[in-house]
This record gives sequence, structure tokens and C-alpha cells, in this order.
Amino acid sequence: MEIRTKRIYDPASGQDGFRVLVDRLWPRGVSKERAALDLWDKEVAPSTGLREWWNHDPDTYDQFVTRYEAELDASGAAQALMEKAAGEDVLTLLYAAHDVENNAAVLARYLRR
Repeated sequence: MEIRTKRIYDPASGQDGFRVLVDRLWPRGVSKERAALDLWDKEVAPSTGLREWWNHDPDTYDQFVTRYEAELDASGAAQALMEKAAGEDVLTLLYAAHDVENNAAVLARYLRR
């Protein structure tokens, strides 16, 4: 399975495969129709505490990665997501952040392992 990341503000494409929003908060200004989601998986998103601690600060990104991966290890949410996407050729992880270094990028690397 190919795993991609994409901003939810970008248009949906037929090549996106299984589209999953991996943010805990719904993105501003995006309707559910425009999002064209197959799943909104809040469980695989960083915890509220971790998200607020990090606040997309590039200086703490490496610490964020370590803490987020530890959350993923403990929760089993990443494995559950892979089970939900089983049989798909492409899994597209959608995120709202402007930064390319974000939770979807971390999750994509984690799932590829």
C-alpha cells in the first residue's frame, strides 16, 4: 500500500485512494462534502496535550516525533487504521497544518515501517 500525505485544503483526487483526516480538530472552512473523507480518525491523531505542547514549534519537532511515536506505540491506533484501510492501493493522510513537518508526516513514516 502506498501511503501519502496531503493538505485537506487541496482538492480531492481520484488517485487519493482511502482518504483519512488524521487531525483531532476539524479544519476551518472545510465542509464535509469538500473534504470527501472515507474516515476521520481522531484516535490516530496526537493527543490534545501533545498537540498543545508542540504548537508546531520547529525547535521542538524532534521531541514531538519521539513523543507522538510513543503515543502511537501505546495506543494501537496506527495498527487499527491500517486494518481499516486494508485492501486499498493508496492511503492518503489528510492534515490542515501549513508546515510539511506535521503529525501526518510522522504518521506516514511510522506506518511505512
